[in-house]
Amino acid sequence: MATTKEVFVPDIGEFKNVDVIEVLVKAGDAIKPEQSLITIESDKATIEIPSPSAGTVKELKVKIGDKVSRGSLVRLLREGEPGCRGALGPRPSP
Repeated sequence: MATTKEVFVPDIGEFKNVDVIEVLVKAGDAIKPEQSLITIESDKATIEIPSPSAGTVKELKVKIGDKVSRGSLVRLLREGEPGCRGALGPRPSP
């Protein structure tokens, strides 16, 4: 059964209200754990925010030019849908 999971900006240190400079996924995309979702930029660093799990992007909650901080909602992820495991790709050989 599919569930919807909210994905938030993780702890990014002392950075607050940083600009979203790139959105790397769109609604409907199948994603893998640790796949980059957005890129943010402060005056000191550029940081890619990864997905904590696999699934299908249901809805994006940010766009280029938005300001985000720790805890900002990035997107909604559908986990457990048929075909979601396919987003992980083939398993490596032992």
